[in-house]
Amino acid sequence: MNKYRKGLKIFNLYLPVWFVLVIVVVCIVTGIFIGSQINKTDDSAQSKESTSAVEDSNANQASTSSKKPEIDKSQWNLILVNKWNPIPENYSPTLKQLENGHAVDERCYSDLQKMMDDCRNAGLSPLICSSYRTQEKQEELFERQTDKWIVQGYSQENAKVQAAKLVAIPGTSEHQLGLAVDIVDTANQNLDESQEKTEVQKWLINNSYKYGWILRYPNEKSEITGINYEPWHYRYVGKKAAKEIYDADICLEEYLAKSTAS
Repeated sequence: MNKYRKGLKIFNLYLPVWFVLVIVVVCIVTGIFIGSQINKTDDSAQSKESTSAVEDSNANQASTSSKKPEIDKSQWNLILVNKWNPIPENYSPTLKQLENGHAVDERCYSDLQKMMDDCRNAGLSPLICSSYRTQEKQEELFERQTDKWIVQGYSQENAKVQAAKLVAIPGTSEHQLGLAVDIVDTANQNLDESQEKTEVQKWLINNSYKYGWILRYPNEKSEITGINYEPWHYRYVGKKAAKEIYDADICLEEYLAKSTAS
């Protein structure tokens, strides 16, 4: 009994110490747990911030890459001329003479010559049958085309409407810019859709863009260009624009309109 009392007395004597030790242990364990949770929270927050930063960076890069550069449509090589957009007033190109009395704007001359030379070096025989035209020449061609429709029974007004699908109204022809040429195969000098089947046109359609030239009036684009399909009419727009137009399979009107929308 005395031993029991003595042991109980010792226990009671050290009870506060045991209590303090228990509290200390609990605090240490709790502190470690809480610290671990805080670290996890911090790591999670940092991870989210890092992910968000990466996403924002990617989004900015995507936005930057998807935004197309502004196109200066006032550049001489990108002047839009069609029945809705006449030639600028007092426009007068400096011409470079070609063979057979033809001429083009001197700024596109070297690229035209390179294209024609490479086409010939491929064993083909391209022939330029039309190039720069004066206002008077364009009027002559338009009147001649109008007369053909009148002979078929069309009124003067309706004949002009039909003629405008094949020959640009004077003052709205790219030929008057000096930036357009009609190229045919020497073996087939007909200005009709049979031209697209010639080896010359097949080569030009696939390669002209490399020299800054485009097939100006593609098939199925007549409502946009205002001119019927002409697989012989090429327009100079410069190498950069020509490649972008070729790659996108669009016409000049669509190319310029797209740049405005972006």
